[in-house]
Amino acid sequence: MLGVALAARPNTLGKPRSKSLWQRIVAARVLLLMLLPGFALVLIFNYGPMYGLLMAFQDFQVTKGIWGSPWVGLKHFEEFFRNPMAVNALRNTLLISALKLIFGFPAPILLALLFNELRDGLFKRASQTISYMPHFVSWIVFSALVTAMLSPSTGVVNQIIKLVGLKPIYFMANPPWFRVVLVASEIWKEIGWGAIIYLAALTDIDPTLYEAAVVDGATRLQRMLYISIPSVLPIAALLLILRLGGVLSAGFDQVFNMYNATVYETADIIDTFVYRSGLTNLQYSFAAAVGFFKSVVGLVLVLAVNEVARRLSDRYYALW
Repeated sequence: MLGVALAARPNTLGKPRSKSLWQRIVAARVLLLMLLPGFALVLIFNYGPMYGLLMAFQDFQVTKGIWGSPWVGLKHFEEFFRNPMAVNALRNTLLISALKLIFGFPAPILLALLFNELRDGLFKRASQTISYMPHFVSWIVFSALVTAMLSPSTGVVNQIIKLVGLKPIYFMANPPWFRVVLVASEIWKEIGWGAIIYLAALTDIDPTLYEAAVVDGATRLQRMLYISIPSVLPIAALLLILRLGGVLSAGFDQVFNMYNATVYETADIIDTFVYRSGLTNLQYSFAAAVGFFKSVVGLVLVLAVNEVARRLSDRYYALW
């Protein structure tokens, strides 16, 4: 009986005992101390002001404060959706964000794939440096540069248009063309910076995969399709999820520094509308309501796209 009992008893010799939560905290105390400043920063500046969302359901008055201002329920949300200018701003925001997503999101991936095909040398390093330098220029300076380049009288773009016998185009005052300027200028400014992440993923690929593909007779395009692109899909899915979380932003800094009264019809977005009608006129509750609406939509999009990306990635890898 003793032998049977010993045989049935699990063998725990040589297995380390699981540490308690406090023991794990003590063991990682240095890392936790390093994490503490960042955690405090997020807690103070991201989570601390969230109580201000209460203003979205109030007629906020500075003299009474948040807790003393009268409650009005969904009044400001109803005002936002009843306002024709607000609906137009929402439509412009979605359209501009969609155009930037369709044309701007694949651009860094394509640039990274092209850089990956170049041999390591001076031309490759110089091209990478030139491509991501505009990222470090503020939108104030960059918008002034774009405006100068697109000037109908002295801009280099219109000078080229005149050379081919066409009339100059007022890009910054033409509503349809202004959207093109917004999309193209953001791609120009951010394409190089975005390509850095994909280049890091491409450099992590085992070189023997490419060597084996060459031995099997794969062309350069086939190596790109079956090795390079699948390797960047996970990071692309993650960045797409993060990008869609801010789909209702559409780039306030860019639009605010480039738009004017002649293109309000097609360039006015939610953030610029709130800036003019909410913050400029001290309508804090209205601005808080619109911000709360944007946050809810962003959360829903992040959760939805995360699930869609997971399912599509599983199907892609199962197919290939």
